[in-house]
This record gives sequence, structure tokens and C-alpha cells, in this order.
Amino acid sequence: MMQTMIARWGRFSRNLSRAFREWADGGRRRGILVLAGMAWLALAAVSATAGEPSRGGREALTVDAFSVVRIHTKVVPQARSRSTLGNEREGTGIVIDSSGLILTIGYLIQEAETVEIATTDGRSLPASVIAYDFATGFGLLRALKAPPIKPIEFGDSSQLGEREPVLIVGFDGVAPAFVVSRRSFAGYWEYLLDEAIFTAPATVNWQGAALINKEGKLLGVGSLAVGDAMGARARLPGNMFVPIDLLKPILGDLIAQGKSAAKPRPWLGINTQDLQGKMMVTRVSPDSPAEAAGLVNGDIIVGVRGEQVQGHADFYRKLWASGEAGAEVMLDVLKGTEIKQLGVKSIDRNSYLRPRPTY
Repeated sequence: MMQTMIARWGRFSRNLSRAFREWADGGRRRGILVLAGMAWLALAAVSATAGEPSRGGREALTVDAFSVVRIHTKVVPQARSRSTLGNEREGTGIVIDSSGLILTIGYLIQEAETVEIATTDGRSLPASVIAYDFATGFGLLRALKAPPIKPIEFGDSSQLGEREPVLIVGFDGVAPAFVVSRRSFAGYWEYLLDEAIFTAPATVNWQGAALINKEGKLLGVGSLAVGDAMGARARLPGNMFVPIDLLKPILGDLIAQGKSAAKPRPWLGINTQDLQGKMMVTRVSPDSPAEAAGLVNGDIIVGVRGEQVQGHADFYRKLWASGEAGAEVMLDVLKGTEIKQLGVKSIDRNSYLRPRPTY
């Protein structure tokens, strides 16, 4: 059945490719219409396959066949992330081994007090948080009892090229898409990926969704909805995925120690907006190093240790080059009309959360 679904989905690849050729040829409006139309047709074919009666008495295919489960979490009282991420969170988890180890996007389980996973047939199981890696954004859970779902195999995300067809599998369904760009991603919350995977068209319930290739292997984990999936080339809505290759070298440490073996990066506790290459502070986390140092909304960070910053990625690289967590980071900050030097005593972001990790 899975092979039937993937085969039907693959028949639409050439038509979806035509949509991207339309973009490349300058017919952007026509291209996006073709893209949207072909995506809906492909989705209908996938859905029809999933609903087909099985042969030989086997169960009909559901998203369980793609190794995904629903995740529902409630955070601890007074959670630091409650104001930005909510008290309850829901998304997708991906079963990656037979013992009940489940991969997801980390913000779903950050500061979680209770975690429950559910399969599509309504079976629910409690789970515990194993790890959350801030550098990549991956989170790991372990179900109290392994769900009766075959684990997915990892693919090679480094070999995934633009225009390749993929499936996005969330707890509520399957959506076809294409890879539209491979490039760096800098988040406003002190987060940077050197190379992320961007897909289109956009899909809902992307949080923790599995990005799967034509061989049925896992290539990435859903993180965000974006309005610029193709980067500066066009304003095309889509989704951003964290490549699975980033998990492979740290997975053993995450399981054994609850964290990567890498030294924790210095964290300040600010959200920023790129203002012509400079960083305008848009939010200061309460009780954070940034607040203690006197940073406030509207301040503009123009340099780190006397070196000018040019955009988010450059800012983060200079920030993290200041040393590991605990280092004092010297910022050049425009306050009103005056540039001031502020020393910010950084911390490990894990130590800011409630409850404190017990790795």
C-alpha cells in the first residue's frame, strides 16, 4: 500500500516540476496557480490511495505507516516559554526505533510537564522528555510503551536537491510538496542553521512533521511556516525543515546524556529584527542576561566586541565566538542617539528553563 501511494504521488512529479519551470521562465502568477493545482491533485490521489480497501484482509494505510504519531504536551506552571509557545502544544512525533524513541521539533516539548502520544486508531500512551537540543531544534521523547508502529529509516538529507518531490507527513495527514531551496536560516530567537530545507506549497500542522523521500526515508523534521520558501527569488509560502543529517552525530549523546557533547553556546535572551544589517531588539526575555545588562526593546545592536554586525547570521556567529555559555559578551548598542558598550553575562539557555534540566 505504501508503495502504491508513493507511486501515485510520483506520477504528479512532472506536472509539479512544470510549475517551477513557470517560475524560472518569469510566469510567476501562472506558475503558482499550476503549483497549487497540481498539489491539490496529488493530495487527492494520496488521500484516495490511503482510503482504498486493502487486499488480502490487511489494514488500510494510515499515517501510522509513515511512522508518525500525534504529540500533546502541557507545560509546567510558570513555564518561561508559556507566553510565546502556549500552555498546551500539539504536533507530530516520528518513531525512530523499536523501543519507543520519538523524534520531534523541540519547542513542542520545551518545559513539558506531561507528554502524551497517540496513534491514529485512538491509542494513547504517556511519554517522557529525553532531550531538547537548542542548536539544531530537535527534541526526543520516549514512550512508556513502544507504539505498534514500524520505525522509519533515516535518509541522506545532504543529497536532497531542489525540485525533488517529497511527502510531508503530519499526525493528521499526508501532503505532497517539492524542495524549493537549500539555504541557511536565521531565526530571531538566537537560532541559526547553516543549511535548512525549504518546501512548497505550504502545509498546515508542520510542527514536528516528517519530511520523507520517494524511498520512504526520513529527510527532515518540520519547524516553521515561512513566506519566503524560495528566498529572495520570490515570495512563495512554504515550510522549513531541519535536516536529519544534523541529528546523526549527536543522537547517541542526546539519548545517553540528554544533550549534545558540544559546549553550550552563550545565550542572551533577546529577539531581534534585522534592520539594514543591524539588530533591533524586539523582545527581552524576563530575568534574562539581556534584561540584567539593561537591554530594552528598541535598542539597536550594531556590533559585538567592536566588530560591526551584518545581519542575523553574522550576529550569531560573532556572539557564539565570544566563548561558551557563561562568557561575558560585549555589545555595541545604539540607545537613542548614543552608542554604548554593554557587557552581557551570558548563560546556558537550558539553565533558564523551568524546571531545570536534570541530565
